[in-house]
Amino acid sequence: MPASAKGAARTATGAKKRSAPHSVLRESPKGWKTLRVPASSANLGPGFDALGLALDIYLETRFRPAAALEIRASGRDSALISTGGDNLIWQTALRAAANAGKTMPPIELEISNDIPLGKGLGSSAAALTAGVVIASDVLDLGWNAERVLHEAASIEGHPDNVAACVLGSIVACAVDSAGIARAVRMEIHPHYGVAVVVPDFVLPTTQSRRVLPETYSREDTIFNVQRSALLIAALTRGVTNAFPAALEDRLHQPYRYALVPGLEEICGLRMPGLLGCALSGAGPSILVFHERGSEHVCERVREVFRSHGRSSEIACCRVAAKGYQLFESTGN
Repeated sequence: MPASAKGAARTATGAKKRSAPHSVLRESPKGWKTLRVPASSANLGPGFDALGLALDIYLETRFRPAAALEIRASGRDSALISTGGDNLIWQTALRAAANAGKTMPPIELEISNDIPLGKGLGSSAAALTAGVVIASDVLDLGWNAERVLHEAASIEGHPDNVAACVLGSIVACAVDSAGIARAVRMEIHPHYGVAVVVPDFVLPTTQSRRVLPETYSREDTIFNVQRSALLIAALTRGVTNAFPAALEDRLHQPYRYALVPGLEEICGLRMPGLLGCALSGAGPSILVFHERGSEHVCERVREVFRSHGRSSEIACCRVAAKGYQLFESTGN
């Protein structure tokens, strides 16, 4: 797995040796455990399937061994969360257990969700991460952040969202030639902030992926590689004059303009305090990068949505510094 990096950048391994970006606190083998997993945003404009960040919105679960599977769901979009055997968290736990050559025993699972579903905020990645961590805990597998990341990424098919769920903050990631997910965690410069504007419609990832081409030109590929490198350097070093160029993209957002009313106009917004906007993951939510104290720029994004007949809300205004957190629950 990746070696630890110096300075602001830290890998899963390096973070584990220092201050862990996720937390595993007190353990109680037979009692309730609580697991919190942050939402996430992928791509960040040019970093298609390579960059992500954790958001201060959470999927929270409580679980314990049980005689039979029992799942309850509450919170945002809870009507869309299955409480049967096909629940994504449970199915992921079963798969992770099978990958380890184990049988997952039944559990009692309580889900409290704050992450909007189908809005490009990593709800499925949070569920996948939760399932892997639950399997590791219930079966005493002892999986660390590296293994959780690899297991979740192998199921998700790309590592950007799950890397943010596991490590928190901003992440750069890849899957190496051996199929192992690698990720490096970085800190956003304190002069910058991030917010998410969520419109009033759902955009399935499959639909958003379907409009993308099978191949890209050399020119467009180089364009995005340059801006991905510039974006990470600018976000971590606080180089404001690198924006909005650092958020430009040719690989996915232009092909999705027709799917998200106002997206092209939003990506082109310019105003004091606004670093730039990007589609959050496959959309339709919008990631807004801004200078600290300029949170009001989000209202301009909402105005564009309104001009296209869509309402929206500001769902998050902070990057989550930590990835998943597992701890012993109190009470019954």
